[in-house]
Amino acid sequence: MRERTPLVFVLMLCLLALWPVQAQEAPVVADTATTTRTFDPTHTRFGFELRTRWGQRVSGLFQEYDGEVTQLPDGRHRVRIVLRTSSVAVAGSERYTALARGPSFFDAQQYPYIEFVSEPHPGTLIQTGGRMRGRLSMHGVTRIETFYLSNAACDKPGTQCDVVASGSISRDDYGLDGWQFALMDRVRFMLRVRLIEAAP
Repeated sequence: MRERTPLVFVLMLCLLALWPVQAQEAPVVADTATTTRTFDPTHTRFGFELRTRWGQRVSGLFQEYDGEVTQLPDGRHRVRIVLRTSSVAVAGSERYTALARGPSFFDAQQYPYIEFVSEPHPGTLIQTGGRMRGRLSMHGVTRIETFYLSNAACDKPGTQCDVVASGSISRDDYGLDGWQFALMDRVRFMLRVRLIEAAP
């Protein structure tokens, strides 16, 4: 005599047959790829300028620097600039250079770096020009500052021509209180930058 198939087993087969089959979705992988470019030392210049109380200009140059321009996954860009204060040279004068590096001004021994990290901004900013805000750290103080990019002078700024920007800060805000009898409060930073692909 033939054995009967248990009723419970038959019900399970029916349920499995009716159960909807869901296609497996491919795992979502976050796009974290970025591209990074560094500063071309042949064309890049980071400088600053002050005025004396008698209307004269005192200009300087940071001879050693580092940093990069990073394209973020969403297409925006972020700029990071690091200036070595011990590399400051002022108007070809050894005396003024020593004073600028000394404890009465940048104080290179205690504060060896100035760093600026921009907020993310559209990649078209170097073409159209405009405001670039970011975090400036100098002389033990960090503040939000705004720099201004000039309109591009060519179709591919940063490679075919310089990216030009400038902005001024208050010396009092950062405790740069040396030479108050001779120098005005504002320090104007200026940059001319070209970019190259970062080494892997």
